[in-house]
Amino acid sequence: MLGTIVNSLSIVIASLVGVLIGHRFPAKVRATVMQALGLAVLLVGFQMAFKTQKPLVVITSLVLGSIVGEAADIEGFLERIGRKLEAGSESPVARAFVSSTLIFCVGSMAIVGAIQDGLLDDPTLLYTKSMLDGVVALAFASVMGIGVMFSAVSVLVYQGSITLLAGSLSQFLVEGAVRELEATGGLLIAGIGINILEIKEIKVGNMLPAIFVAPLLVNILTAIG
Repeated sequence: MLGTIVNSLSIVIASLVGVLIGHRFPAKVRATVMQALGLAVLLVGFQMAFKTQKPLVVITSLVLGSIVGEAADIEGFLERIGRKLEAGSESPVARAFVSSTLIFCVGSMAIVGAIQDGLLDDPTLLYTKSMLDGVVALAFASVMGIGVMFSAVSVLVYQGSITLLAGSLSQFLVEGAVRELEATGGLLIAGIGINILEIKEIKVGNMLPAIFVAPLLVNILTAIG
């Protein structure tokens, strides 16, 4: 839970700074900081990915997960939810809360980071997400106001629930399953880094099922091996 707590606090602090003095930070400074964080996300993602000892499991998980994700149109579903929620937010505070909640919660980094924190007791990825969310919260709050800060509650509940659930499921995974889940998630995180750097738009959301396929494959291979 530590990673989620730090993440929530970063949003609160950055939002307050954004409301008070955020307008003084030039747009080009925020853009350069986001690029630097994009490189950091790539580093974290590749570090996770290189832990794999079963590359074929990772590759197969990404292929199968992408097929499932595309068929379900996960990204499209999330976008539709976002549009409906924003349409129902009439007050500026409510709109700021909904918009920032969607940005901070709807993404593979939130899910993979929370799972990693729950299974491995490793909040590193969520610490990286905290820095990203802090920059975004500062920029949003400087324009949209204090409503951005309240999204920290959504992050705390959403990511915290995933972390607790992942911790309870760890007993059902065989040796090596968590490692391959982490490696698969690492490639998805690298995809987020590529998106942040605007190198190529990757549909990471539609690949999310891969992180659930990876441990399942390892469990199956262990059972039949």
